[in-house]
Amino acid sequence: MRVVLHSEIRPGAEADYVRRHARIPDDLVATFTRIGIRDWTIWRSGERLFHLVDCDDWDAARAALADDPADHAWQADIGRFVELFRDSDGAEGTAPLAEVWDLRAQREG
Repeated sequence: MRVVLHSEIRPGAEADYVRRHARIPDDLVATFTRIGIRDWTIWRSGERLFHLVDCDDWDAARAALADDPADHAWQADIGRFVELFRDSDGAEGTAPLAEVWDLRAQREG
């Protein structure tokens, strides 16, 4: 499944955020592999961030991250640079975007 998320960089923290993403910690990459996150790409437009996550099951992955030490350490570090949103369940983090249209789905349908 693909999930698209939105977040925002705090004003003035753009360079630090980008620098910290030059290479994320290897233990976090291992966690992503273990919980079924196959790919995660982030695009930036000014302070706005758009994430595309390719995973087995986003809700299960998110639940697994809630207790993961590698993710806790990463969030403590990267959290300095981003504004937190609340999702529909009230959890802090990135905000999921609702899909409007998908060319691939239209071609297959």
